Amino acid sequence: MLRDQRAKVKTEGGRRPRLAVWKFASCDGCQLSLLDCEEELLDVAGEVEIAYFPEASSAYGKGPFDISLVEGSISTPHDAERIHRVRRASRVLIAIGACATAGGIQALRNFRDARQVSKAVYAQPHYLETLAKSTPVADHVFVDYELRGCPINKQQLLEVLISLLHRGEPRLPTYSVCMECKRKGAVCVMVAEGVPCMGPVTQAGCGALCPTHGRGCYGCFGPKETPNCAALGSWWAANGVAEADIVRAFRTFNAYAEPFRREGEAHEQPNR
Repeated sequence: MLRDQRAKVKTEGGRRPRLAVWKFASCDGCQLSLLDCEEELLDVAGEVEIAYFPEASSAYGKGPFDISLVEGSISTPHDAERIHRVRRASRVLIAIGACATAGGIQALRNFRDARQVSKAVYAQPHYLETLAKSTPVADHVFVDYELRGCPINKQQLLEVLISLLHRGEPRLPTYSVCMECKRKGAVCVMVAEGVPCMGPVTQAGCGALCPTHGRGCYGCFGPKETPNCAALGSWWAANGVAEADIVRAFRTFNAYAEPFRREGEAHEQPNR
């Protein structure tokens, strides 16, 4: 998703743009998606200076950076301070993946008392220093672009990077996974099999991977543009899906994305 139409990378004196890749609370999967670009990555690497990328390089260059890719949610006081330093050092900041754009799977603690969750998981929770909530990068600093997904689509990442380098506008989908199903000729699992599917409210990007294999979409790419989550939740409820299962469907990788969060809360028994 493009957040600022004016964000471009322009350098002086023929200098290659400096690229940095940062990790916050995450599993590294989105950084690995960049490395999975393989041959395409070589072409990109030829046009940029990879100044900071601990996952792939021992070089720890200092800012400023022309482009920063940020993976992971803001989950600790240290994260909250560090993301501001990253923002100040970056001309263009791109949040990549469900953790960076919606708080990630770790945002499930946002619906509970974080201290109680810590006690249930860790033997010595008093050693932990965490924020009460896991939040997306955009809750703390201005983000120029957001790339959704768990993990991100590497072609979408290349699209944004190449567009920035060549001063064009990236073409990223804002429509639903259902469009990808139709393009592939996949039979709708909800209509044909009655399988609950997040496809109607989820942004495209995965190629309809799960529905193509007869399974409902899990919402990995987060809410599409103007999703009607209430209509989907009501349809499921009318067709026998248990309230607890509806809540669970909206509380996966993008649980704290606003449209998914609201619909999950709407189906919690205490609120009905």
